[in-house]
Amino acid sequence: MNTFIKGTLILVVAAFLGECLEFLINIVLAKELGEHGLGLYMAILPSVFLVVIIASLELPISVSKFVAEKEKKYHLNMLGHALKIAVATAVLLTILAGITFPYIPVFHNYHPAVKWLVVFLIPIISFSSLARGYFMGVQHMGKIAFANFLRKAVQLILLAFVYQAFHFETGTALLIALCTLVGSELVVFIYLMHVYFVQLHYLKRNPRAYIHGKEVRKNLLAISVPTTGLRIFHAITNAVQPFIIIFALGRAGLTETTAMEHFGMLAGVAITIGFFPAFIAHSLLIVLIPTVSEAFSSRNYKKLQSLLQHVMKLTFAYGVPSVVIFYFFAEPLTKLFFDSTAPAIYLKLLWPYFLFHFFIMPMWAFLIGMGLVKDALIHSVWSTMVSFALMVLLGSLPQFQMAGIILGMNTGVVLLMLMHYLTICKKIGVSLIGMKPIKESF
Repeated sequence: MNTFIKGTLILVVAAFLGECLEFLINIVLAKELGEHGLGLYMAILPSVFLVVIIASLELPISVSKFVAEKEKKYHLNMLGHALKIAVATAVLLTILAGITFPYIPVFHNYHPAVKWLVVFLIPIISFSSLARGYFMGVQHMGKIAFANFLRKAVQLILLAFVYQAFHFETGTALLIALCTLVGSELVVFIYLMHVYFVQLHYLKRNPRAYIHGKEVRKNLLAISVPTTGLRIFHAITNAVQPFIIIFALGRAGLTETTAMEHFGMLAGVAITIGFFPAFIAHSLLIVLIPTVSEAFSSRNYKKLQSLLQHVMKLTFAYGVPSVVIFYFFAEPLTKLFFDSTAPAIYLKLLWPYFLFHFFIMPMWAFLIGMGLVKDALIHSVWSTMVSFALMVLLGSLPQFQMAGIILGMNTGVVLLMLMHYLTICKKIGVSLIGMKPIKESF
């Protein structure tokens, strides 16, 4: 538990600083791009993140789980087999993306260089994912924390320097924003590869044991494939969501330009502010995956029950005050971005969306660590279907518009959280109310 607390604290502090930088990044983007430009930026990001997820093959999760469950003597051999998977993924996806991206419609409204930036990002993500997974598995959270902070710091420095030194039209300014995003990932890649090879040198000087490559690939892909499927589903739904919102608002009587502006204020302002405390949830996610995996593999259900109790209490302790602050200080916070009342209204209406997401993120770690990725995917499919249906139905009504969109988003996340929670409680043997154990083992 001490390792868990220490790792969590390290990640939380670094993530807090990173979120502060992310906040500043979005302010810079809002000032430079304007409402419509920020909407375009936020609309392309889900597609970029989809490519990132596929390129990573969720190696950070599968490698960290495998490393946490195995003795140190097996690590070097396992990493060699994992490297082959990363190389194959990077080569295959880079070739495939280079052939198909010129024909994908999502890139047609952007600068021609944008698609090649995303192609360049693929090998960077594939190899850095391997290093991330190893350091997560051995609980070297300081390196993960620094890498996460470094990415945001480099992006902000590049954005501030370029935008202050030059003036661009919206299309070129969008390209510059995406260039800084890719450039920051490149810097993180260089750092992670350096510390990774230093660690490999250390492992070579220690006793080693070998595992058959087929067994390693089977174990890694057994986690990577379904987890990647889950993340791809989330990425696809996030990529589709802007178009659903714009479609629904169009049926409610708004023009496409106006709908894009409202989406930009929703995603670029309200959601940016509301998800600021999510750095704590994300830190818990990273630390919990190897911790839960190790406890579940050794059938230590008491530890799992204790972890769940601590996570729920901690999430409640920071989540509730956060949404209260956002609700009562919505106007001054949103005016840091735009001098408009709409983002403040969206921020107030979205409080359930933020609060329940804070609970969902560490619950993903429990589901992944206990091998319940299929359950997580099924939950996501059902909640997304309900959410999108309500967004189209209510958002298309002139009397609701964005309020209907937000109501659909809130409903989906509440449903998802409840399904995750019930599944975890059933698996580790705790009562649904009061978090009390109902049996010792299974």
